[in-house]
Amino acid sequence: MAVETDLATTNSVENAAEAAAATAGQHGATTEAAHGGGGLPQFQFEHWGGQIAYLLILFAILFILIAKVFAPRIRRVFDEREATIRDALDSARSVQAQADAQAEAGKRALADARAAAQRTALEAKARASAETEARKTALEAELSAKQAEAEGRIRAARDAAMQQLAAVAADTAEAMVEKLTGAKPSRESIVAAVNTQG
Repeated sequence: MAVETDLATTNSVENAAEAAAATAGQHGATTEAAHGGGGLPQFQFEHWGGQIAYLLILFAILFILIAKVFAPRIRRVFDEREATIRDALDSARSVQAQADAQAEAGKRALADARAAAQRTALEAKARASAETEARKTALEAELSAKQAEAEGRIRAARDAAMQQLAAVAADTAEAMVEKLTGAKPSRESIVAAVNTQG
């Protein structure tokens, strides 16, 4: 029984679809007859006048909107962008000029510091050379004094040795003359003879 109900429902649905298709066909035929043939109405000459009028009205509205609303805003954005770029470039040039000035000042300061360091080094070298020369002179004077003192001591020692040698020579000569001659010579003559012989 359920199968019979399903068949009946299916038949009624098919009949309704055929009726709808027939109705749509009649409506299409009626519309086509009303518009005078097939095709899109935009491409039919009798509709072009209205379409051109609407097109001109829309073009005028869009032109007024662009000219009065959108273009000034876009121009203002471009002007602001150009002003921002110009300000940024001016600021960058100013910063570059300041950096160049600071670099030049740094170079001058470095050159001055190098010159001052060279002057200080030359002055220190001159002072060290003068101090060295003074020490050398003082040392040479001290050495000369010590050498003179040593030479004096050596001369004194030599003279003392020579006197002792002269005394020994005189004593020896006196003893030899006395032994050879048997007579004792005078001390003055022996000393004079030894001094003469050197």
